[in-house]
Amino acid sequence: MSDTGHRPTGHAVVVGAGIGGLLAARVLSETFDRVTVIDRDGLPGQGAPRRGVPQGHHAHGLLSRGCEILDDLFPGLTADLVATGASTCDMQNDVSWYNEGRRLHPAPSRLRGLTVSRPQLEWYVRSRVAALPRVVIHERCEVVEPISDAAGAVTGVRLLRPGHGPEDVAADLVVNATGRGNRGTEWLRRLGYEPAPEERIDSRLVYVSREYRRRPGDADVVALIVGHSTSVPRGGVALSAEDDRWLVTLFGMGDDVPPVDPDGYHRFAARLPVPDLHRLLERLEPLGAPRLMRIPVSIRRRYERLDRFPEGYVVFGDALCQFNPSYGQGMTVAACEAVALRECLADGGRDGLARRFFQRAARIIDVPWDMSAGGDLRFPSVEGPRSLRVKLLNGYIARLHTAAEADPVVGHAFLSVANLQAPPQRLLSPGILARVLRPRRGGTPTGSRLAAREEIPAAQ
Repeated sequence: MSDTGHRPTGHAVVVGAGIGGLLAARVLSETFDRVTVIDRDGLPGQGAPRRGVPQGHHAHGLLSRGCEILDDLFPGLTADLVATGASTCDMQNDVSWYNEGRRLHPAPSRLRGLTVSRPQLEWYVRSRVAALPRVVIHERCEVVEPISDAAGAVTGVRLLRPGHGPEDVAADLVVNATGRGNRGTEWLRRLGYEPAPEERIDSRLVYVSREYRRRPGDADVVALIVGHSTSVPRGGVALSAEDDRWLVTLFGMGDDVPPVDPDGYHRFAARLPVPDLHRLLERLEPLGAPRLMRIPVSIRRRYERLDRFPEGYVVFGDALCQFNPSYGQGMTVAACEAVALRECLADGGRDGLARRFFQRAARIIDVPWDMSAGGDLRFPSVEGPRSLRVKLLNGYIARLHTAAEADPVVGHAFLSVANLQAPPQRLLSPGILARVLRPRRGGTPTGSRLAAREEIPAAQ
């Protein structure tokens, strides 16, 4: 990733100091002389959770594409976080993936992921952004609303500081990165614009997470992921993290959700579609009580479909689209959006920036949204339109998981798409279609081991 080559000018304000806001600030610092990041939370020190990011208590990981982008934006990030106790991993060889109750065939690959707690990752990224000479981060400050000129263009924000009255802060660009609790719809109405059309999927998902002490030999993998299915709508994740911890999240839907009492929590783990995660928990020492979180509705806001939108204003990250977190896509999508924002500024400057960015962001979001929303619509209890395309794709993906149990090439194709490293068309290429749809008699398909050496990029 290279600089734009132009001298930075102007002032950008980023509302929200979560992962999305920090990544936006990082790329804006290349083209703006000043970047101000504002958050209403107090921003804690290393690895500490905060009120404005309640999901921070739950298991997080960074997908392969997200790792690549963050290492480009912050050289040395992976090495630094590993030095603090995070774990890097081969996403196919070092992770046990269970889909539809079947383990994806492990094999060495170039898909590198990172298991680290959300508070630790956010603290690290925030410290790197705060060290940039053009960036200032203000905590415990409330942005009341954007302000605009007579033509309707956004010209700054109205700010409340502790112990002070309202203050108007001028800006050449305002980025709304306020996350899941964003106020973008109301802000647009106040500016005289219609809100964006929305697509909503309510999975009725409930998370309960608990931390455990991690010791050498606990498991032969860095992470264990058990997906939920229509036959068993329960799942769980165990990720290694800094401070010698396992971060374990169990989840269920509707009325079949994990209890918050320790004994009930372990009984729920015993009812997962495979026994591996429960067996792991039986060997581990708990470090605290289980924590519950009811997952908000997944919302995709279609800003790219608006006819009118104010100049000088952009919506970013979870404020643009909030995913079902069980698919682990949000932080990597924010990283991809940061690349898109940088490209839009380099290609066309600031005029019409929002329209160009929303078009690029929509193409980024299409793949993970289709995967998560389509996956949620497998369940009869989830409301939403089930087109023929969604039904056919869900049926095909179920067969793909069956094939991936024995065939590492199919597994690699699936993980490449899930990690946002390959387009979804990869799953429908002739070679993968043939492997998924061929009749099977059990065991490894003929020739797949040889083909794996040819078709899976060698690990480095």
